[in-house]
Amino acid sequence: MTLRQERSSVSRRLAYVVISVVFANYLGNAFIFVLQAGATPVRIVSSLACLVAIGYLQLGVFSRPSANLRSTKAYLALGAMALLVFAPVPFFAYAWGGMPGFLAGSALLVLPGRVRWFVFVGVALANAATKAGDGVPVGLLAYAVAASLVAGLVVYGLSRLPSLVKQLETARSELADLAVSQERLRFARDLHDLLGFSLSAITLKVELARKLVSEHTERASRELAEILGIAREALTDVRAVASSYRELSLADEIESARSVLTAAGVEATIEADCAELSPRSRTTLATVLREGVTNLLRHSEATRCSITVRGTGPTVSIEVVNDGAPAEASVERGSGLTNLATRTSAVGGALLAQSSPDGTYRLYAEVPAEPAPAEPAGDPRPAGTPIATRFAQVLLTAVVIGYAFMAPMLASYNHAVGPAGLAACAASSAVIALLVLTVVSRPHTRLNPMLGYATLAGLAVCVYVPQFVFQNPYLGGVPGFLAGAAAVILPRWVGWAGFVAVVAGQGVIQALFDYPPIDVAYGVMAATNHGLVLYALTRLRSMVTELHEAREELATAAVTQERLRFARDLHDLLGYSLSAITLKSELTHRLLTIDPGRARQELTEVLDISRQALADVRSVALSYRELSLNEETQSAQALLSAADIEVTVRIDACDELPTDVRVTLATVLREGVTNLLRHSKAERCEIVLSSSPRLVTMDIINDGLAVTERNSRNGGSGIGNLTTRVCALGGSLDAGPTSERTFRLHAEIPLG
Repeated sequence: MTLRQERSSVSRRLAYVVISVVFANYLGNAFIFVLQAGATPVRIVSSLACLVAIGYLQLGVFSRPSANLRSTKAYLALGAMALLVFAPVPFFAYAWGGMPGFLAGSALLVLPGRVRWFVFVGVALANAATKAGDGVPVGLLAYAVAASLVAGLVVYGLSRLPSLVKQLETARSELADLAVSQERLRFARDLHDLLGFSLSAITLKVELARKLVSEHTERASRELAEILGIAREALTDVRAVASSYRELSLADEIESARSVLTAAGVEATIEADCAELSPRSRTTLATVLREGVTNLLRHSEATRCSITVRGTGPTVSIEVVNDGAPAEASVERGSGLTNLATRTSAVGGALLAQSSPDGTYRLYAEVPAEPAPAEPAGDPRPAGTPIATRFAQVLLTAVVIGYAFMAPMLASYNHAVGPAGLAACAASSAVIALLVLTVVSRPHTRLNPMLGYATLAGLAVCVYVPQFVFQNPYLGGVPGFLAGAAAVILPRWVGWAGFVAVVAGQGVIQALFDYPPIDVAYGVMAATNHGLVLYALTRLRSMVTELHEAREELATAAVTQERLRFARDLHDLLGYSLSAITLKSELTHRLLTIDPGRARQELTEVLDISRQALADVRSVALSYRELSLNEETQSAQALLSAADIEVTVRIDACDELPTDVRVTLATVLREGVTNLLRHSKAERCEIVLSSSPRLVTMDIINDGLAVTERNSRNGGSGIGNLTTRVCALGGSLDAGPTSERTFRLHAEIPLG
């Protein structure tokens, strides 16, 4: 988990605590008013039962991120909430005036489309209607409507934002998967373009060399030398693809094409006349040439082929024409031509592949000599402000303005407040709202301490000066916003200490001005709620932004893991095959004049290995390859014997082993034999696999200690890859010398 993710998770848990406290304060405030109106046992018990039920519905149903708010259960819960909000009104009257906010917010959560907004406003109007009567001021009714609307938005926002955060966390995984899919596609293209050509050329030349072994030894020797060169180049390609880069040489590809076509008995005519090319254009043209020749060898019976490269001003073209038109010639058919079309268009070029009535097939590509610089990967964040972030900002703005509008209305019901006091309260509330929306809720405030401290000072002036000038605690605008701003701006524990100090101070001010205990309690609870709402909506808004920014990081991490997986598979699968091809080709080269029959047999095995390597290319590109332990054991025996290494194999029955264990052991065997052949001068090798109900072990022991030990000390991707694979199954892997002056590769994997 990254630091960003960990921080977001902590904030999310804190948000649930904030939601619980805010809702509890709403419910507690209603209970205090019930007690104030008449604290009889029946009223206490019935009001507590209703309030607890409302709290349960809000926290246990509507605010739960995993809840299905379009289910029958949610609609039944909304109906129950409506009964709990309006049915007790005749019994509790004004004491129940804050409860419609829960119903209004829950309606926004549950109901669909525009209906929810009509119900939202309807609930606020209904709250005012329950208070309407003779002598009730219009201002009081307006306050009831405003209070219900603001409370409803608070309930909606605090309940909805956690679920939006959860949706965003799910979305980042999907984006990471998409990035991985794109990386797989890129690897598949590189594997097809680079290794497919090399392995096809090896297959072709092996077939030719096998025919020439007895009759044309000298030419067979030349073909084997070219096979060795291609195999070594293919090994380089494996490393290049794994490291995500390969720049091809057009001149080298032209010479390679000439050699391969000649070996296939195809009359080749090549004309190359082009100016200096950028590396991107040169690599693109070389790739087109590779694919054109590969398709000719695989899919046609051509006897003639012409290759023409021309540079005409700002563009360069390549044309590959042969007389063996394949059945499928459109760019849309086949992954190879589709890959070429993608590559040429990426540098601003174009590709054409078509058959002619005269039986010829033409592959033509044109690219700019100097393509425009490659554009960086696009910002994965959507254009404009993300929906969740915009929603959070609009919600925060509406709640802040609503609280600022309600503060003077509440103060106006205090008969000791004159016009000057109301004007001061209105001005104070407006400035507080402005500072909150323009400074406190913006992320840069946390990065600029001086601005944050100045803002807190300004809020403190707006909150406390009117209260002490007019000796009235209701003229300080929204004191809770000062508490919330302290929690947002100041360092964590200092901020929460400041929050508590502001809230407690508001209660002290109420008491200093000789207000009754009920007003003191109301002042403390109101300041707490306003502060927590500001903190929660601001922090959750920031958390949503962080999650959006984290998507790119997570996608990059997923791509990195995919590259490592591809690198391991390339090394384990293709590295082995190409090493075997190289070894057997060298052996065949020595046997040409000594034992032609044996040489032909070795070439047959090289042909089988090259075909298997082609299958491995496809399997790695498709992200799957399940090795057979039995097949790998037989292959290792044959390969070691061909290298004149005396091999002893003792393998316990392994059919009952889990698939992932068998595949990992097969990979260990491959890598162990590959390292032995590459890096040691061993004469004897012992392969032992022992299996028990609890543990399976594999040992590969050889007497080529000196060279192998040196290689082990140098490290290497092969042993590192194996260690990663074995450890993933809870096992361990060791490689090093033994007391008998041998080198041992030991792997053990627990079972069950």
